[in-house]
Amino acid sequence: MKLKFSPEAGAPGLDLASALATFKQTIDNPSTGFFKVTDRSELLESCKKVHAKFKNKKHFIQVGIGGSSLGPEMLVSALGKSDVKFQFINNIDPDRIHDQLSEIDVHNSLFYFVSKSGGTAETMSGFAIISNLLIENGINEENLKDYYIFATDPVKSELLDLGKELGVDCLEVPSNVGGRFSVLTPVGFLPALFAGLDVDALVKGANDLKPTLLSDDYKNNPLLQCAYWLMEQKAKGRNQTVIMPYSSKLRDLGFWFVQLWAESLGKKKSLDGKTVHEGLTPIPGYGATDQHSQVQLFMEGPQDKVMIMLQVENFEHDYSLQNKFSSPRLQKLAPHKLSHLMEAEFVGSLMALKEQGRPYLHLQVPRNNEESMGAMVLFFESLTAVMGSALKINPFDQPGVELGKIYAFARLDERNT
Repeated sequence: MKLKFSPEAGAPGLDLASALATFKQTIDNPSTGFFKVTDRSELLESCKKVHAKFKNKKHFIQVGIGGSSLGPEMLVSALGKSDVKFQFINNIDPDRIHDQLSEIDVHNSLFYFVSKSGGTAETMSGFAIISNLLIENGINEENLKDYYIFATDPVKSELLDLGKELGVDCLEVPSNVGGRFSVLTPVGFLPALFAGLDVDALVKGANDLKPTLLSDDYKNNPLLQCAYWLMEQKAKGRNQTVIMPYSSKLRDLGFWFVQLWAESLGKKKSLDGKTVHEGLTPIPGYGATDQHSQVQLFMEGPQDKVMIMLQVENFEHDYSLQNKFSSPRLQKLAPHKLSHLMEAEFVGSLMALKEQGRPYLHLQVPRNNEESMGAMVLFFESLTAVMGSALKINPFDQPGVELGKIYAFARLDERNT
């Protein structure tokens, strides 16, 4: 993974030595487990055992919301290669759920219910709906264990209690890993296995990057350099972060990043209790498609954005554009391959951004594969943690989300009166 910046970092935006020391303190804190969770080999082994037990299932339905779905969706859409059919029930839209459940063969399905707390209303609603569906199809309650897997907190969770009652296999969502940081845990591992991913390579990609992220060679530490650059740009009023992979397969990485960035960094209170209304607003896009939509705004709109431009250097497949048609544009394309056009449009966008004075970060990965994905996941999670410290807020809580839940349940109670 390589990083380049335009413009390069200039005026001090972050004390790098202090930032690295704080980051090391953060990941050494037992309450913050995202960085070291990939060292827990037993988490992956438990998923492999479950996969082996249910490997003949033809449909995999993951029921979860937010971090219980976005990371797994990213893995499957980016790297999935099996013939298993996937559905992610990640919302409570009745019409959408009807469409999704209409597409599956209930008797050949595995339902993966994911909720760290074990009481997420959206997930438990899905549980109620799907349980009714299975019972309507002749599957008795005592046999639900042949169709269900749970992932939840291993100590205290309603879903854990229910799993014990029903005899359902329960996988661990580590207590010290927040939902939006949980893709490299059983939350993402189990669907990845059913999608045919090399999950060992996914973990290896993350672990191989760790020494680089912890290096005190500040000039060659991409984590510190990126945080330094982002803080410098924020000081200039650029408080929106566009993430734009030039890859259709990595489109969902943008949606995963949006939750990670927004829920972690958008905070009302600073660490010392002051009201700050801090945050960096994430915007997803993908190339080359969004060169014909959002890029007009990014190039000529308000100077309040930074661009994370993600390039895949080598594609697994390619197409010749050779042709014998007389069209001048077709003849101009004829000597090339499709990957050449993608690379040209990517480089052209970088040159145009530079000419317009628009700051960008050029992130390169050699291939869209498991090792690159593991590295990117850990990089962006680590960057989020460092940016939280730099902004002097807590990147690991979400009080604004909790407030909405309180009002939602109050509304439900009103319906009972």
